[in-house]
Amino acid sequence: MAMIISFDIGGSAIKGGIARSETDIVPLGRRPTPKEDFAAFVDTLRAIIAETGEAPSLIALSIAGVVDPDTQRLICANIPCIHGRALAADLEAELGLPALIANDADCFAIAEAGLGAGRGHRIVFGAILGTGVGGGLVADGRLVNEAGGFAGEWGHGPIIASAAGNPPAVIPVYACGCGQKGCVDTVGGARGLERLHKTLHNLDLSSEEIIGQWQQGEEKATRTIDVYVDLVASPLALTINITGATIVPVGGGLSNVEPLLAELDHAVRARILRKFDRPLVVRSQCRIEPGLIGAALLGLKAEAAAL
Repeated sequence: MAMIISFDIGGSAIKGGIARSETDIVPLGRRPTPKEDFAAFVDTLRAIIAETGEAPSLIALSIAGVVDPDTQRLICANIPCIHGRALAADLEAELGLPALIANDADCFAIAEAGLGAGRGHRIVFGAILGTGVGGGLVADGRLVNEAGGFAGEWGHGPIIASAAGNPPAVIPVYACGCGQKGCVDTVGGARGLERLHKTLHNLDLSSEEIIGQWQQGEEKATRTIDVYVDLVASPLALTINITGATIVPVGGGLSNVEPLLAELDHAVRARILRKFDRPLVVRSQCRIEPGLIGAALLGLKAEAAAL
């Protein structure tokens, strides 16, 4: 039986896993991510591979970045030593193994479609509400664009409303790290929630504090959540209308706040063309290492296609 190794590459840690089939994916340990030294980065992967005591047929990496499909170069600002590299080719040269590079939100989406909340659905839109906002789109069990990681990136583009909430509050056009202004990413993640609270009330609170106060009925936090849900629900509803997704598993830190997901689900279902009498925006089910699972599933499919 073929064995591949999947990696979840984050800014702070590299996690590995052994995959022999879709139902046989075993996590390995984690090591700190070398951010500035490519040789050290490769050595970390090599050490995790060596821990298995086996020779994999392929390695598959989930990374918080996108690959230019024309040049194959990676855009990954939080790990400078791999940013701008043709990473798959470089790793193949260094490790002597075929390498597959995938966007982390795509890996999340394929994991949820195959083994999580998206099972049984033809079109699955995986949404990330973490530090920022991301997403991936799966149709008939395949990523819509397996090369790159651009499809499903609903977090970027100048789309945020200029007013939101009841009564409407004026929303500034916040600058986004992608270089544009007014992106969903500027308001939809944990840092965005904190930014909204500061704008509305001139208070610096963590997202955890804001959510805790909201759940206790505190007036200012309740206002912030009202504005947040209004801002995020419309672009997510538009995304669902365009893609035809029938389920939206949500990952990232804010997905752990189920009352917030319920509010978002209610607002989204009120704004889409197709009506559902069941939850549409739901908590993801692959709670442990969806990046590892998604990368493993993509690697297994690539391996099977090559046979």
